[in-house]
Amino acid sequence: MENVEIKKAIHSFHLLGEEIRNILNGKPNNQAGWEQALLIAEQENQWFTQENIACMLKGIATWLEKDTLTQWLSAYPQIKENKKPLTIGVVMAGNIPLVGFHDFLCVLLSSNILHAKLSSSDKRLLPFLANKLIAIEPEWKDKIVFVEKLSTTLNAVIATGSNNTARHFEYYFRNISHIIRRNRNGIAILDGTETNEELNALGEDIFRYFGLGCRNVAKLYVPAHYNFDNFFRAIEPYKTVINHNKYHSNYVYNRTIYLMDGKKFTDNGFLAVINNTQLSSPIAVLNFEEYESFEALCKQLKEMKEQIQCVVVSKKNKNKLEQIEIPIVKIGKAQMPTLLDYADGVDMMKFLLEQS
Repeated sequence: MENVEIKKAIHSFHLLGEEIRNILNGKPNNQAGWEQALLIAEQENQWFTQENIACMLKGIATWLEKDTLTQWLSAYPQIKENKKPLTIGVVMAGNIPLVGFHDFLCVLLSSNILHAKLSSSDKRLLPFLANKLIAIEPEWKDKIVFVEKLSTTLNAVIATGSNNTARHFEYYFRNISHIIRRNRNGIAILDGTETNEELNALGEDIFRYFGLGCRNVAKLYVPAHYNFDNFFRAIEPYKTVINHNKYHSNYVYNRTIYLMDGKKFTDNGFLAVINNTQLSSPIAVLNFEEYESFEALCKQLKEMKEQIQCVVVSKKNKNKLEQIEIPIVKIGKAQMPTLLDYADGVDMMKFLLEQS
């Protein structure tokens, strides 16, 4: 792209962001078309509630501010030298609404052509936004292609999946430059001095998207003999998650399994908390593990960094964790990544611009 093309591209995404902001604010700019698209997405995937879709759209809208996009791309001056567009394949995840939008944005703003294979769990929302973008700037039409299967003749591939599917991706795309993402989870570290406000904010990191995101807190690290009473009181406002049929079914199922197996756990009617060394936890379950010291914990986490997406911690403890080489997030902000918060810590824009 030449500079003028970069500005044109930024402007089109900014206008898309404006339309999203208008919809979220209830302004009547084709409100009916948006409402229909979002309702269909929820009908096809009950985890995609209107509230959670709106939350993701709000985050995307913050990315699409003109100044935000300009500042982000200023870190990649080589974009203007990338004149010949490459064809980049992206295998989109579908665990939370529009989770692949960041990849979508990166491929297009690196002046490349996107071939996207959508997840069956999220097959409506991104094409809907893509059509909105094309209506704003028709030149995007030839650069956005949704496919049933990715070719092995692509210039590069970005694929997101489970640890099992990642092995398949590694083999299938072995002759293509690629980024393959695997299972990761968010964790939180508490020291027992957190305020009620912080513990309440932690509920957002745990329950947003019903805990299905890779940035959701799936495990707590707590001091020895930690008292969970304050934690349970603080997260009480999130109890409405139990009214969601699929979440409720998972809660009942996992609680029943623990009871049948004789496992010791604590629950408050909508979340089971259990002592477990695993990072990943089932829906409606939060694992925890006790630690002896921050120093020992840092060493442990550094060895596990390939399994951790982000670490949630209070502001006063952030400096104690700088050595772990894992993104540190303030309590309550796990589901508010910036454009520079690349999945798995891999700079996707840098990767795309290094392809020839």
